[in-house]
Amino acid sequence: MSQKNAPRVSVADEPRFAQAVQNYEAGLRAMQEHKFDKARTHLQKVATGPSKELADRASVHLNTCNQHLERTTNQFKTPEEHFDYAVSLMNVGDYVSAREHLEKLSKQAPKADYVAYGMAALDCLTGHLEDSLRHLDEAVRRTPGLRFQARNDSDFQNLAEDPRFTELLYPDPGADSPPAFTLPEEER
Repeated sequence: MSQKNAPRVSVADEPRFAQAVQNYEAGLRAMQEHKFDKARTHLQKVATGPSKELADRASVHLNTCNQHLERTTNQFKTPEEHFDYAVSLMNVGDYVSAREHLEKLSKQAPKADYVAYGMAALDCLTGHLEDSLRHLDEAVRRTPGLRFQARNDSDFQNLAEDPRFTELLYPDPGADSPPAFTLPEEER
């Protein structure tokens, strides 16, 4: 007795399933890049999707993302520690997350020279040269000694040939200050 099999619609053929797989893969990639906010967004879509198996897997990864996000928001005892973390993100090329942390820091410590300096470096690395110059000027006005650090900082290589950068780091001595010693009028 031969039985004809009715054509089965594969779960893989369903568009909603295909979308869930794409979101799952995107979530895993984002986790590997330590972009846990982005990963969480993708995985939340999968967790509410059509496939129970994928939803279960996504839930496990969602827990991981939430733990990492909770750790990074609560782990900093001082603004300096938070700044160090933002710099580490810049060093691995995660400029989006670094900017998020530096912006939080600029609200927490609006007068901190190191935050302005960090924003200047990040802006330069990401091609926002005008913003970089503005932040660097702000940092140098707060702490003139940062000029020396910026002169040798490879993060500012995109500005090395810009005359405004040179003027900021190598100001004309005495241009803004009055002469240190003046002769009395009768001796001139």
